[in-house]
Amino acid sequence: MPDDETIPTAGPERRLQLDDVDWRRVSPKYLVVAIVGRIVSAVVIGAAAVFLWLVAGWGWIPWVLPVIGVGFLIAIIIEPRRVRSIGYALRTDDLVFRRGIMFQRFVAVPYGRMQLVDITRGPVSRVLGLADLRLVTAAAASGVAIPGLPEADAEDLRDRLVSLAETRRAGL
Repeated sequence: MPDDETIPTAGPERRLQLDDVDWRRVSPKYLVVAIVGRIVSAVVIGAAAVFLWLVAGWGWIPWVLPVIGVGFLIAIIIEPRRVRSIGYALRTDDLVFRRGIMFQRFVAVPYGRMQLVDITRGPVSRVLGLADLRLVTAAAASGVAIPGLPEADAEDLRDRLVSLAETRRAGL
């Protein structure tokens, strides 16, 4: 039987080391984009509910509309904390992305596995000078979208990630 030292474990040396990571947050202006998105969703869902109430005759809709309104109000109240929880870090071999308040998600994307680095700008983001950076790998679950980056930072990060990906291609 080999010594305990030679047996692979799932201990701290195998875990994603995030203690000494220099996290970068998204722009505070992204909060405006997120709140506008919530409001647009609330208006669309509310309009659909009113349409079903008036045209389809669903009489229970007036009782549900206040519940939907309270749900959206709570979502808007929580939105600043959710936006502050979004962050990313560039490490030696990978990019680490985090998001979430109650259910946190951490994704590490090795530079050599990146296949596409894409920048998108929605209408509200464009007005505020923000962009979303999207990383695509062969594994669908490891795709990452970093929202709310200033446009210049998003373009610089895209160029840096592309050059890192080209120098570290991993078996593609």
